[in-house]
Amino acid sequence: MSHETIHRTASGSTLNDGKQPHHAPAYEDQAEEDLVLPTRTLSREANLDEYRKETQTGNIPTEHASPTDGHLEKYKLVTFTVDDPENPKNWSKAKKWWCTLMIAFVCFTVAFNSAVVTADIRGINETFHVSEEVSLLTITLFVVGFGIGPMIFAPLSELYGRRVLYVTTLLIGVIFIIPGAVAKNIGTLLVARAIDGIGFSAPMTIVGGTLADMWRNEERGVPMAAFSAAPFLGPAIGPLVGGFISDHLGWRWLYWIQLILSGAIYALMVLTVPETYAPTILLKRAKKLRKETGDHTYVTEQELDRRPLPETLRVFIFRPFQLLFQELIVFLITMYMSVLYGLLYMFFVAFPIVYQGGKGWSASDTGLMFIPLAIGVLLSAACAPIVNRHYKTLCEKHGGIPPPEARLIPMMVSCWFIPLGLFIFAWTSYPHVHWIGPCLGGFPIGFGFIFLYNSANNYLVDSYQHQAASALAAKTCLRSFWGAGVVLFTEQMYARLGYEWAGSLLAFIALGCCAIPYLFYFKGAAIRKHSKYAYSGEPDAVKNEVSNA
Repeated sequence: MSHETIHRTASGSTLNDGKQPHHAPAYEDQAEEDLVLPTRTLSREANLDEYRKETQTGNIPTEHASPTDGHLEKYKLVTFTVDDPENPKNWSKAKKWWCTLMIAFVCFTVAFNSAVVTADIRGINETFHVSEEVSLLTITLFVVGFGIGPMIFAPLSELYGRRVLYVTTLLIGVIFIIPGAVAKNIGTLLVARAIDGIGFSAPMTIVGGTLADMWRNEERGVPMAAFSAAPFLGPAIGPLVGGFISDHLGWRWLYWIQLILSGAIYALMVLTVPETYAPTILLKRAKKLRKETGDHTYVTEQELDRRPLPETLRVFIFRPFQLLFQELIVFLITMYMSVLYGLLYMFFVAFPIVYQGGKGWSASDTGLMFIPLAIGVLLSAACAPIVNRHYKTLCEKHGGIPPPEARLIPMMVSCWFIPLGLFIFAWTSYPHVHWIGPCLGGFPIGFGFIFLYNSANNYLVDSYQHQAASALAAKTCLRSFWGAGVVLFTEQMYARLGYEWAGSLLAFIALGCCAIPYLFYFKGAAIRKHSKYAYSGEPDAVKNEVSNA
């Protein structure tokens, strides 16, 4: 991703059924590339060397059984040449960083769009004469799209590439902001927000794969750290900017600002960010070679070998839910991340309750209270390289292959920041207590979020390397649905329990979840031994990146 992504290489040469491809030996060749491979759409007989290796000739001779009578036909699998400038891994650092920043801005914009409308829910109530619960559906339906989109766009990006998904889905998202801004009834507004949520979910779904397309393993730490803050800054900055806009221009301008920001980012993406997915680039090259030379033996493995449709659907649709309900690690990590995601969206309702309802503040002044949350996110992102260096020392200690539980160490430390911030927020939220208390409670929460999400993602990837995409898809789907639902009952919870105990309830839940990383740190290895899906490959397995979760 969500904005949740995969931060390390995984044994993608092992397909989702856990069986090694026939053509996947471990290579020592320096030209080998840790490219993102389309393993989930290819059968176990696929020759993945085409995507893993650069060659001097630009092709690999191969034989493939004819689908008609089964006789072997000779082909040339198109590859990148050595130091190929079209290989995204060989792009200049400036070009890579531009593309990385553009993708980060897209994810920031999507998260911003999800949260900015919270600044003036009352405006929708008054305009359309509906209850606050109905108005809050503008948030809920948008976030539901974050759960639906990955199940659709992840497989499409492996079939057709990243760029076409960015270009088409973002355009849909941008266009459907307009009906929301000019809506004459609540139905139009809600439908527009639902379509926006699905359309804008694509960048959050495929961003991990895009970054893995460009950056080599040893380079990826800093770009990932720079990106990680973007999806969390959006929800913090959205209410801040939205408060001033709604106070001075009205709630419709919360949608016009989305259109302006999203339209500008979309134009820059279309004009400056090229395709990064190696299989799509090689497919285009193969078609060009066939046209120029008349030699129809230039092909890609995706053209020759593909899983049958029923098998592909099973992997993409059913496997995430199998992992969710049959694997304790996936289930508890997903529940923990769902709780945290719900807390983030609860804040969009809780802050106005405490400051506008309790203290009589304006929406713009209330938005300023999200600043410590944003500072916590930025500081956490700045600390990410330190965490990466610590993990490298663990890699050296374990001969380059540390156990997956090593990923939990940052989580074991940062998990305590969430309940700490919630308790501060809860017990300083009295109307007569100084305003700075609840405001400062957002700082430790923002600081803890990135460490928790990154550790959780990495732990799932390391534990389910050949199933990583499905494990993260399960997490993203359930997390998004929970985050979408919590905003509908937050106000009632605060009304019945009071400011202090409503906040404390959330803090106690977060406190209870702190046991999860410790459970898996000490017992995770034993749990994985009895797992049906957990990765148990050989240490020298060929490694590549699993993406699109």
